[in-house]
Order: sequence, then C-alpha cells, then structure tokens
Amino acid sequence: MNSTSQKLSIKEKIGYSLGDLAANLVFQTLMTYLAYFYTDIYGLSPTHSSIIMLTVGLIAAFLFNPIVGVLADRTISKWGKFRPWILWTAIPLGVIALLAFTTPDFSYKGKVIYAVITYTLLLLLYAANNLPYSALSGVITGDMSERNSLSSYRFVAVMFAQFFVQVFMLGIIKSAGDGDKAIGIEKVMTVLAILGTIMLLITFFTTKERIVPKPEQRSSIKEDLADLKKNTPWLIMLALTTLVFITLAMKGGAYVYYFENYVDKNEMALFISPILDFLSSIGLNQFGEDPISAGFGLFNAGGIIFMIVGITLSKKLADKYGKRNVFGFFLFISTLFIMAFYFFPSKAVNLIFMSQILHGFFYGITIPLLWAMIADVADYSEWLNNRRATAIIFSAMMVGLKAGLSIGGAITTSILGFYEYIPNSIVQTDVAINGIKLLVSIFPSIPFLVGVGLLFFYKINKEMEVKIEADLKFRRI
Repeated sequence: MNSTSQKLSIKEKIGYSLGDLAANLVFQTLMTYLAYFYTDIYGLSPTHSSIIMLTVGLIAAFLFNPIVGVLADRTISKWGKFRPWILWTAIPLGVIALLAFTTPDFSYKGKVIYAVITYTLLLLLYAANNLPYSALSGVITGDMSERNSLSSYRFVAVMFAQFFVQVFMLGIIKSAGDGDKAIGIEKVMTVLAILGTIMLLITFFTTKERIVPKPEQRSSIKEDLADLKKNTPWLIMLALTTLVFITLAMKGGAYVYYFENYVDKNEMALFISPILDFLSSIGLNQFGEDPISAGFGLFNAGGIIFMIVGITLSKKLADKYGKRNVFGFFLFISTLFIMAFYFFPSKAVNLIFMSQILHGFFYGITIPLLWAMIADVADYSEWLNNRRATAIIFSAMMVGLKAGLSIGGAITTSILGFYEYIPNSIVQTDVAINGIKLLVSIFPSIPFLVGVGLLFFYKINKEMEVKIEADLKFRRI
C-alpha cells in the first residue's frame, strides 16, 4: 500500500469535517423533526408515519448501504475510490432533501405515496454520499492518533449542524412561514440544501486518499462477505451502532413532543427569561418569543455546547485508555441522565436543563469514538485477512445508522399512537403524557445499556490497536 506521510494538515481536517456538517444538516433534521413533520406538519397519522419510516428505513439500511459499499470498494478513478461519490451525489442529495420536507397539495393517499418516494430517494442518496464519505476516513491516514484527531474535527462540525437544527430550527420554521410550518420548513430546507451542496464540494477538493490497496489485495464480493462473517468486532459494531441510533432517534424525535405537551409553559418562561435577556443584550434574538420554542432551543443548546466540550476530551482519553474502554464507560454514565427525565415534574425546568447538560457532556466524549472504532475494524480486517475492503466495513455503520434511525423513529410514532397522542391537540390525556415521558427517558435508555454490555465482547482494546497499527505500517513499506 501507498505509505506516504500519514499526517494531516488542519486544512484537510477542516475540509473533511465540512462533509459531515453538510450530511448532518440532513441527518439531524431527520432525527429531530421527521416524526413531528409527518404527524403535525405534513398531516399523516402516527400509524402511517411509523410504517413509512420503518419500512423505507429498513430497506435503505439492509439494501442500499451494502450495495453502495460493494460498489464504492470497487470504484477506480483518478480521484480514488470514495471521493468521487461525494462529488457525484452533492447536488442530488441537496435537491431531494428539500423535496422530502415539502408538503404538496395532494390528497391523503397522494401524500402517502409522495412521502414514500421522497423518503426512499433521500435515504438512497444519503447512503451513496455518506457511506463513501465515512469510508474515506479509513484511507485518508493509517495513523490512529491522526484518525482520532480527524474524528474530533469531524464531530465538532457535526455539533455545529446539530446546534443549528436543534436550537434554532423550530423557531425559524415558525418565523419563516409566518405561522405556517409547512412553508417555513420548505424555506429552511432550501437554504440548507444549498449550503450542504457547497460544503460537500469543498470536502471533495480538499481531501486525499493515501491508503491505496495493492492490486493483489483486491478481493471478490464473496471474499468480502466471508471476511465479514468471521470479523467479530464488525458484527459487534453493527449491533452497537444500531442500538445507539435507536436511542438517538427515540429521544431526539420525542423532545419536541415533550416540550410542547409536558413542560410547564409558565415555569419555562420564568426560567429562560434572564437567559433571553442576556442573549438579547449581545445581539442574539433568534430564539423568538414563544417560551416553549425558545426553551426547546436553549435546552438543545446546553446539551450541544457541553457535547462539544466532551468531544474535545475524547482524543486524549482514547489515546491513553483506548477507544473501547472510554466509549463504554461514558456511554453508561450518559445513560443515567437520560433515565432521569422520567422522574422530573413538569415544573422542574432547572433539573430538566441540568440533566440535558450532563448527558451532553458525557455522551460527547463517546461521539468521535464510534466512527474511529469502525476505521479500526477496517484495519483489523486487513491485518487478519491481508485484504482491505474499507467501504463494506463502513457499511456496518451506515446499516446500523439507518436501521437505528428507522426503528427508533418508528418506535416513537408507534408509542405515540399506542399512548393515544392526538396531533396538534392543545390538551393531551394523562396516558399520552406518560407515553411522551417514557419516550425521552426509560425507553431510549435500554438500547444504550445493551450497547454497553456488547462492548465487553469487543476485543480491539488499546494493546491490540497498537499492535495492528505497527504491523500494518510494516506491511505497507
């Protein structure tokens, strides 16, 4: 393999990170607002929303991602294997992201068909863009310390996307549409589509693939699949990723219901009033006047800011203790603060915010490590089999991401229906309120805890990381 310098410039790290900033303008919108969009803006029933999100999502996870992984690993071009996919999909992804959040003047049946088509195309293009993008991190450098650093840059960018979507977007949607959320979200997605396309093009032009498999290392699809079957770390990461994104989709999609239907409006107004006054004094007036929308934005802002703080600590901790140990320990701690939400009274706004901040900090430490661990699994596969199939390895992450997002989103809308949630109702029943509380606390805690347990069987610890890196460096000379 090509063994040119494995050190990355700041320019390349930033350029690479912009690709995930772009992708997460789409992904965070899906995770935070898709269920809410379908039920309260687009006008579908919770049952139909659940069926669409689950069926299309699972097809995308288990069909689109493996196909893209196989094709990307066999792509040969002057730009490498994975960078061309970023170029080819940049514009189509932006267009379909806009169309997927557009509300056409169709009959109910027509809306269902339109939602199925646009959501399917969105997940197909997202796979064709983000899977090669993720695999690119495995061939930019073989230096594991540099890979940890790249992941940190990448996930600071992710946090910026998450910050915009979760902090400002609900208020901007209402403002941009003059109260019509359907028009508002179309306007917002138009801007995001343009910005996302530009950032993906920057990623293409600023990155380089340094790890290039030798011709004799090329493998057949049958060999790739055989390698995966005996790659226990890959199987664990597939399951772990699915579990993580089930939790993220459940709690992320349920928070907006939690704030609009459970949190006490008057207590929220009292709590955030001094914060809004301070922000207004320094020129930040983007949160709007509605205390629930503003409180929802500030709630997410607190969590994201402390996630970023956690991300900055991730590399040093992983370099010292290994990715597996750091990931498992802090995932467990962060879960405790998710569970706590069930026990907070509607007026305990200070406790709600504090728990979000602490969850954000501890979970933030884990965020870059999940993706870096997948790159380590690609190295493990090469070390074990003397063949490198980076994209098919990274398909585990994308299969898990899509499956988790789809299952979590479907669970969210299904539970809302089971607990008799009524879309756009001013008053919900006690049964519905209890279901909403469970959706942001107990239910999403379960996948995280199962994921922690799985890590006891993941054998790529700090010592094995060092050995694999050293052996592969020797082979690539």
